[in-house]
Amino acid sequence: MTMVFINKAIIMQYAHSMTLLTLQQLATTLLIHFGRQMGYTRAKGVDITTARRLLPISLFYNANVAFALASLKGVNIPMYIAIKRLTPLAVLIAGFFSGKGKPTTQVTLSVVLTAVGVIVAAIGDFSFDLPGYTMALTSVFFQTMYLVLVEKSGAEEGLSSIEIMFYNSFLSLPFLLFLIIATGEFPNSLALLLAKSNSFSFLFILLLSLVMGIALNYTMFLCTIVNSALTTTIVGVLKGVGSTTLGFVLLGGVQVHGLNVTGLVINTAGGVWYSYAKYQQKKIKAPKVVMDLEAHRR
Repeated sequence: MTMVFINKAIIMQYAHSMTLLTLQQLATTLLIHFGRQMGYTRAKGVDITTARRLLPISLFYNANVAFALASLKGVNIPMYIAIKRLTPLAVLIAGFFSGKGKPTTQVTLSVVLTAVGVIVAAIGDFSFDLPGYTMALTSVFFQTMYLVLVEKSGAEEGLSSIEIMFYNSFLSLPFLLFLIIATGEFPNSLALLLAKSNSFSFLFILLLSLVMGIALNYTMFLCTIVNSALTTTIVGVLKGVGSTTLGFVLLGGVQVHGLNVTGLVINTAGGVWYSYAKYQQKKIKAPKVVMDLEAHRR
């Protein structure tokens, strides 16, 4: 929740989103590398075969973040969060076509409800910005792809969340360096960064963004591997309750409308319903596991 506001605050002062993403990936790579050298983590070193397999995750991840950051320039925070809540529906569809099987009726309906809320909220958004909406929706597609691949890699490759995070950051650097040069961000972005280096408030927000970005990526990869890609996206819906409310009053750019608020409420209700449905599934599965163990012992 904090990252949305930090990113919005930085973009308002420093519009070079690709350079920010490059700094975050560089910080992540160095932190995990030195952590491994000093014995703080058991993550394995770079393996060319593994790196080749994980390359699509890195490409999809960076495309997601790049489009998400760019969309914040034209989309207010409540609507940005609402649009990103379309991700569970996209993950649900992607999971079905990738062979995960058909989800329960309650799970399907709860995810559809979150998507309906987005549509209602968008109708009531008077500050509609087509380029911003387009970039946010594109971000949803890329986020779906990399979460599904992270879940698959954790299960099939046996990689930890730290190892996937390291490969993701390491493989991102050449791609991001090429982009900031090709798009003309560099060297202007570096010059502006140096010019703002005497501002304590800017440096504080920048450092906070790097630290929180690393923490967010770690917990997100961990949640996806331990649970599923769909659960990770639904958790994002639930955390949006607080950030949506704060977004209406912080950072500006929001014109409140009845449809807007109604859509966000419907959206949140879908997330709560999903959590309840998954909790019920867990309660049903738990006794079955115990019975299976007892039968095996007999």
